[in-house]
Amino acid sequence: MLCLTLTGKDCTESISQYIQHKTSVQMVELRVDLLKCINKGQIQKLTEAISIPKILTCRRVRDGGSYFGSERARARLLNSLLDLGFSYIDIEEDVKRPDLEKTAHEYNVKIIRSFHDLEGVPKDLFTKIVKLRRRGDVAKVAVTPKSINDVLLLFKVKHELREIEDKVVIGMGDYGIPTRILYKLTGSLFTFCSPDGTPAASGHLSPEIMHGLYHADSVNDDTGIYGIIGNPVMHTSSPKIHNPAFRRIGLNAIYVPFLVDDVRGFFQLAELLSIKGFSVTVPHKQQVLPYLGKISREVKLIGSCNTVVRYNNLWKGMNTDFYGFLKPIQEELDAQRIRKAVVIGAGGAARSVVWALRNYYCKVVILNRTIEKAKKLALETGSEWGGLTDIDKMDHADLIVQTTSAGMPPLENVNPIETYQFSGRELVFDLVYKPKNTLFLEKAKLAGCKLIYGMDMLVAQGVLQFEAFTGFTYPQDL
Repeated sequence: MLCLTLTGKDCTESISQYIQHKTSVQMVELRVDLLKCINKGQIQKLTEAISIPKILTCRRVRDGGSYFGSERARARLLNSLLDLGFSYIDIEEDVKRPDLEKTAHEYNVKIIRSFHDLEGVPKDLFTKIVKLRRRGDVAKVAVTPKSINDVLLLFKVKHELREIEDKVVIGMGDYGIPTRILYKLTGSLFTFCSPDGTPAASGHLSPEIMHGLYHADSVNDDTGIYGIIGNPVMHTSSPKIHNPAFRRIGLNAIYVPFLVDDVRGFFQLAELLSIKGFSVTVPHKQQVLPYLGKISREVKLIGSCNTVVRYNNLWKGMNTDFYGFLKPIQEELDAQRIRKAVVIGAGGAARSVVWALRNYYCKVVILNRTIEKAKKLALETGSEWGGLTDIDKMDHADLIVQTTSAGMPPLENVNPIETYQFSGRELVFDLVYKPKNTLFLEKAKLAGCKLIYGMDMLVAQGVLQFEAFTGFTYPQDL
């Protein structure tokens, strides 16, 4: 089930939130600590207006909530609301209020015993879940993973504690996003979401995303798991390319973002979840190479991989960036209107771009903040090199390609070649796709240059990835 945490400042607003999202969720949580004024009559109207199961929660500040009062007053408040038709009450692990528990059971309200860690993941996580279940009807842990190995531990809960059916395992923050989307694979009964724009906790996604984009409530043991790894990665638009296409062709599959700090840890997670394929973005396009059993000609040539597929019990690496980059400029290349190209950056994306251009016999100049990295790539590809201040090397460029993270948050105010004056004749390509218009592109546009946006390449390479993942042609109407 998807549980909508109501974040309205009053019961009327909370009811409106439920009405707006009721087709996407199967449960709601009333956070009375978020209400500006707690009125039992108004709360009764809310419980009568919402027919699906309801959780009663009053979260303390130290657990990520807004309640500042005493424990005695909080227990008295919760006790007074138990006769209003709630299905569950959330009581933290350290709370010892036998009278509250007794009243809850008198009204057939099940007790969720919860543990919150806003700083990390406790080493005794499994033991905590066992103890929580002994003291309540449902054991709930909401912890804060700080690495992909922490995420791996959360997904191990389903197998290690399979005898405990009634549990909820939540990873907060960006690392925890996969545990929210793939909550059934942690063994959770349900997961939480919040109305768009008002997240009740770190990592909460909206019902539109959880149900509309991911169909998280439809995941089962037969669902094929795909994803994207990177650091950062939560800005990615790739799920919007793959998930609608999976549904359009009737494939039981899901594509999820994974924030990854350690590639080895992710491959362990991939084995645990039987992940079938994944996209690779910065900074892991070269770091994945030692873990691949088979690589394509492009990966061998470029030394960079952006697509990994499980192939005959081996991981096969491919590079769709190579062809995705070429597609928007193919006409210009075929007409030989691109003879000199300048590539800004020398990372994994730049490698694909440089090799693709050299494959068309273009003269390429690589400019990078760290000149040694530019020189290394240039020597491998037969190109010229320089630093970002070597603007004179850009003279008479037909194509300028920006491959760095400049323009992406938190670097949205950065233009890597700020001192360069566009002539207006250049074709300008920025691989950054969010935001669409970077400072680099804005300056080129003012000079009259023709622009190519990062989304053009993202979609082109994503379509190729989809076909590599599934063996099906990407639905053209999408």
